[in-house]
Order: sequence, then C-alpha cells, then structure tokens
Amino acid sequence: MSAEERRFGVGDAGAVHVDGAAAAMRSLEERTAVLIRLLVVCSVGVALVLDVQLARGRGAVLGPLVLATFGYALVLAVAEWRGRRLFPPWLATSIDALLALLACGLTGGADSIMVAILPLVVIAAAVRGGAMIGRLAGLGVGAGFTAAAVLGSDPAVPPAERWLAGTWWTGYLVAAAVLVGVLLRMLQRQLDAAAVSRARALAEHEAFLEERDLRARLLAAQQARMDGVRVVLHEFRTPVASLTALTADLAAGRLSGDARSTATRLLAEHAVHLRDMLDGLADVAVQEGSPLGRVRERPVRLGELAEAVLDAAGVEPARRAQRVTPPDAVVRCDPQRLRRVLTNLVENAARHSGDQVVELELRHADGRLVAEVRDRGPGLPPGQAGVVTAKGVALGDRRGTAGLGLWIVEALVAAMDGELRLLPRDGGGLVAQLELPVPAT
Repeated sequence: MSAEERRFGVGDAGAVHVDGAAAAMRSLEERTAVLIRLLVVCSVGVALVLDVQLARGRGAVLGPLVLATFGYALVLAVAEWRGRRLFPPWLATSIDALLALLACGLTGGADSIMVAILPLVVIAAAVRGGAMIGRLAGLGVGAGFTAAAVLGSDPAVPPAERWLAGTWWTGYLVAAAVLVGVLLRMLQRQLDAAAVSRARALAEHEAFLEERDLRARLLAAQQARMDGVRVVLHEFRTPVASLTALTADLAAGRLSGDARSTATRLLAEHAVHLRDMLDGLADVAVQEGSPLGRVRERPVRLGELAEAVLDAAGVEPARRAQRVTPPDAVVRCDPQRLRRVLTNLVENAARHSGDQVVELELRHADGRLVAEVRDRGPGLPPGQAGVVTAKGVALGDRRGTAGLGLWIVEALVAAMDGELRLLPRDGGGLVAQLELPVPAT
C-alpha cells in the first residue's frame, strides 16, 4: 500500500478492487496489441498482392514468410483471447521487430514501405517496458533498419542514401520512444492524482458517515435520557398524590380506627414502592440503560399484590372487585415492575369507567401469571389496540397529556418477556390481559 493510500485510508478492499481493474485493463491492452499485429500482417499481404513490384523479385521468399507470420499472429491472437500467453510481452515485441526488419530488407531496404511498421514496434516496446526500454528499442530497431537499408536496398541506390535513410529513421524512432515516455509519465501523474483524489473522497465520505453515526448515537442517548425523565415523572405521580392525600388526612385528624390503620399501611407500602423506583432510577444512572431499572425478584403474595395495586390506583372499595386464583398463590417476580404495570392498567380502567366497578383478576398456573383488568368504559376505537401503547399517544379525555402510561406498561411487559393484549369486553368496556412467565416459589 502506498503512502498516499495509508494517509487517506484506502484499505485492502480498495487495493483488491484496483488490482482487479488493472488486470482487466492489461488484458484489454494485450488483446488490442495482438489484433493490431494481425491487421499489420494482413495489410502487408494485401500490399504484396496488389503491387507485386514491392517484392523486388523475392516473392518466393516473401510469400511463405508472410504466411508464416500470419500464422504466428493468429496463434497469438487466439491464445490471448482464451486468456493464455504463449510468450512474455518483451519476447513477442522482439519477434515483431525482427520480422519487420526482415520485411524491410526484402522489400527494398531504404525504399521499403514496410518501414512504417517500425514505429509501431518501438511504441509497443515503450508502452510495455517504459521510457528507457523504449529508447533502447528505438536505437536497436534503428540500427537494424540501417543494416537492412545498407544490405537490402536496390543496387541503384547510392550507399550514402542508404546510410542517410538508416540514420534518419533511427533518429525518428528514438524520438517516438522519447515522446511515448513523456506521454506515459503525464498519464501516470494524472492517474496518481485521480487515485489521491479518490482516496481523499473516500476518506471524507467515511468521516461523514462516522460523524453521522456519532450524531445519531448522541441523539438516541439524549432521547433515552428524556424518556427516563418522563417515566420517572409519570411513575412518581400516583404514589406522591396518594401520600399527599393520606398525610393531609392524618395531619387534620380526619381518620381514626380502621381508616387510620389502613392509611398507615398505605403510607408504608407507598414508601416501599418509592424506594424501589429510586433503586431503578439509580440503575439507570449507573448503566445508562433503560429507565425500567434492574430486575429484583423476590417472593410475592398475589392477594397482597392485588390489594396494594387497587389501593395505589386510588380505586374506592365500593368500585373494586378482585379475585386471586389460587387464593394463597405465592410467586417469585419483581414486585416493583409488576406493580407498576398493574397500577397503570387499573388507573386507566378507573379513569375511563366513571362510577362503574373495576375488576382485577390474577390467575397463576403452570408457571404463568395471567392478570386481567376489566372496566366498563368506552373501550377503544376500531384499529387503535396497537396504537395506544406507543409513546406519546393519548386518547379520549387524556389528549394533550404525555401519553406515557401504556407505553411504560408495554416496555415493562416486554422486559419481563410477557405479552399484553387489549380486548373488547362483552357488554361494553375493555379487558387488559397480561400474561407473564412467573414461577412459583
């Protein structure tokens, strides 16, 4: 990997892509070269057929030579087209040069039109081997043509003209090689600049993607914190309101006897509930995770849980109906989470039921707890069962509020591997059915 590639972050995948593209380009170049070789041989054969004087009376030699050269060019073309290479490129170019020089010597030497083939040979050598190899090829082919001009020219051509033609073409062949070298360097600089520009563009693109991902993570973290704050505000509202009302009644001396004992018990339960929620809030601060808190399982009596839920939801004794099956069921679960879920469901049922009775039923069997909260409210509009549990959604007289109650319930139920269903109730109303995996103690 080059210094520019390391600097701008072009990895192994990019290098593999570049190598594959370069290999494909080289294959195309070689196919072009063998095609040009084949066309040159055909043009020589056509020229000799159209103008027999070009053979200088050496048709018996030139004919088999052209046919052999055509066969050689055809074999190379077929092999290259099938992806096979019979000779290394430098050897093929050397053979091309020898055949071209032989054709020049047999068709007039200094006056031969076959000299036009020589620049093609030098250009091919420069392209394949580089500027220095091209210059050496120009000198070598020029020297070979000088020999062909001196030895193969017609007797009527003066020796001075023969040497002049060889020197003349040698100079132009070297000049062609130099020009090809300059063009190759210019092209290489352009390719290097394009590669650096591409590397920079890829690096800038990667930086943009990383910045976008970081921004998304920061926004998600901020949203999670805001959700945690909303959950805390929502969940603390009910116990704080109940504590406020109970302490006000106790302070004013409006409670006595059983009512005072019940109020004292509720104060103790609310205190435990608030402690559990504060523990959950501490979990959020430590883990930077869900505002649902960490699971804290312990044995829970379902009868006591049902009573505590109805009290926490503020349902008057005259409006409540509860049933636990079996009556003495004790399960192992996280009471704080389960109480939050049931309290939210009972609160919603009490809010929408007016003066009607709110029913809470808990059934435990085969390691699963089924809880049903039934009300006689207006129920849900058609198609809204899967909508009301979304965050920020509030229907009916709760429009415009935070809309977090059922979203919190849905999140808690998912965290406990449970399932919540909102079903229409026969005779009007709604049944909130919760099913959780809860083992018995």
